[in-house]
Amino acid sequence: MRGRALNGYWVFRAPIGYKYERVAGHGNMLVRDEPLASIIQEALEGFASGHFETQAEVKRFLESKPAFPKDFADGTIRFERIIRLMTRTHFAGYIEIPEWDVSLRKGHHEGLISLETHELIQQRIKDGARAPARKDINADFPLRGFVCCDDCNTPLTACWSTSKSGKKHPYYLCHAKGCPSYRKSIRRDVLEGEFDELMQSLKPSEGMFAMASKMFKDAWGQRAGQMEADKRLIRSERNQIEKKIEGLLDRVVDADSPTLITAYEKRIEKMEREKLILDEKLLNKGKPMHTFEQMFEHALQFLSNPWKLWKSGNIIAQRTVLRLAFAEQITFARNEGLRTPKTTLPFKVLEGLSCQKKIMAERQGFEPWEPVKAQRFSRPPRSTTPAPLRGGVVRVFSPQGRTMQAAIRMC
Repeated sequence: MRGRALNGYWVFRAPIGYKYERVAGHGNMLVRDEPLASIIQEALEGFASGHFETQAEVKRFLESKPAFPKDFADGTIRFERIIRLMTRTHFAGYIEIPEWDVSLRKGHHEGLISLETHELIQQRIKDGARAPARKDINADFPLRGFVCCDDCNTPLTACWSTSKSGKKHPYYLCHAKGCPSYRKSIRRDVLEGEFDELMQSLKPSEGMFAMASKMFKDAWGQRAGQMEADKRLIRSERNQIEKKIEGLLDRVVDADSPTLITAYEKRIEKMEREKLILDEKLLNKGKPMHTFEQMFEHALQFLSNPWKLWKSGNIIAQRTVLRLAFAEQITFARNEGLRTPKTTLPFKVLEGLSCQKKIMAERQGFEPWEPVKAQRFSRPPRSTTPAPLRGGVVRVFSPQGRTMQAAIRMC
């Protein structure tokens, strides 16, 4: 089993998303097990790209898929399974078994994600979640924690309030003590109604969207033409890493301290992983994994009408819309409504393209024209005529010590 693992074959029970099939020239080998393989791929790539901000969002995504096996009768999954999915290298198409001294190597099975994506996931896990996973963010209050109070800039909370008749009413409110709007309720339909209008205003016109689509295609074509230059840069970077590894190996041979040897080995292992990532990039350069339509279909659909995705009612999709459409949180004033938000770059570009009032500035500008008196700011040229010398008295000292005074008129 160890010998087969050294050759790049998985020798244990097939992990979720894979199954064993007999392949000519390989024997039993892992192959994709659909639809689980596509579900896991979407979850891992979503976490790496930030589509899923936390591991809890990945967990909720997998729990929403009926085909994914559950751990409990209520349809939930253990967090341990999420960690295993994110930390196992065989999902990237590689084999690594430290217990058997099998270092990281390319496997013969197809990876669900790239090694670069796997390393990005590990870095995100190491850095920690960027936003807390709150259990009280649900479909009833999708803007909870995103819209802030205009008085104190604290995220609004939300609750159901029960009236005397026993009927429940939804409200947003500020819960920061000392704020002028402390515990001042805002009706949900008022806040979310204004937000719906804001989302509808982000929809570009059909002409602007067609222009943006063409710009995307042009950029895609230009990027395809830069593949050879990118390959040269990757090869150069790979050669530099190989030289550094050779230098560290020489140091390992000459080192006597076990601490230094361990430190050198860790650095070499890290560089070997970087070299594998570069080899993977070289292999895939020039061969797009998907067509332009497959890569940008969902993105273009979102840009064409983000309000449509917001009105889907899916809380995961709604939280994704908030992150993709707005650069920061929005503030709400109780007596005035939503403040002007800061949108992300794609919507800023579309807004700039859709500006209809475009005229060239005239020579005198847009302000009323007024004549300006000419002023001299430089010094006048120096005169070549010598200035008249002043009259004076010259005192002459003779060598014998006697003094004489003579009035001389100088001219």
